[in-house]
Amino acid sequence: MHITKATSEIRIVRIKFSTDIAKVSFVQSLKLSYVYDDRNLPEQSMGIGTRHAVVLKKMGARWFVSSEWYLDPLEENPNLIPESVDGYAPAKVPRPGLSLGRHYNRQRAVAYANKYAGIAWGAGNNHRYNPRYLDYTGKGGDCTNFASQVIGDIKEGGGLRMSQGWRYYYPKGGSQSWVQTDAFKNFLIRSGYGTVIANGHYSDLLKPSKKYAHGAISRLMPGDLIAYVMKGDVDHFSIVVDFDDNGYPLVNSHTADRYRVPFDLGWDKHTKYILIHMKD
Repeated sequence: MHITKATSEIRIVRIKFSTDIAKVSFVQSLKLSYVYDDRNLPEQSMGIGTRHAVVLKKMGARWFVSSEWYLDPLEENPNLIPESVDGYAPAKVPRPGLSLGRHYNRQRAVAYANKYAGIAWGAGNNHRYNPRYLDYTGKGGDCTNFASQVIGDIKEGGGLRMSQGWRYYYPKGGSQSWVQTDAFKNFLIRSGYGTVIANGHYSDLLKPSKKYAHGAISRLMPGDLIAYVMKGDVDHFSIVVDFDDNGYPLVNSHTADRYRVPFDLGWDKHTKYILIHMKD
């Protein structure tokens, strides 16, 4: 696949002036479109959002950038991303519709993930997070907090019942299992809310096997979760929301904000993935 176009919208959130210093906070909503080189498929689009903080210093009659901080949405080394010789072309596997579920409402979970995907292009709620929850972006990352909201918010999300270990204390914040990646993964498996479909590197998940004729990746459903493992630790969580026209899993996440992005974009060949199926 290759990127065909990129369009960007920048919104200034805050400006604070002193005598010769200006501190500017702004956000960027980026729309990226892509096509598959070897397949006659429509152009696909995804959204990525980043926050920027810039310090400007006045020197004479002009302002200069003194420093800038931002979350890099593609921070992995692109030279290390594995290439698939034949590309990714899954067999036409029937995909079940979104289930309301007896315990887990997939339909609402996906709707929540799309509504509150933040500043990424395509997200709803005027590009704002759900104000009922704290934003952990500056406290180590908001990805797990967002995944917990998606599956557990009782008003709009998947509606899974909170437990003592996995709970959000309104308005103070979430428990360790609610906001911390490894603790959240362990809770999902031990509680029975989720089961591991498979774990491994990119090629492991696409490889056909006796158990998964079309690869483990083909068993993902909208509303399932993907954990990203770096150097033995879970580093990130995303929510599967759909599949593109090539059958490729698309995910939403926070920090950086992503909307309908191919699940492995920005992750390198050293990354391991844990595919977690959420029980209905």
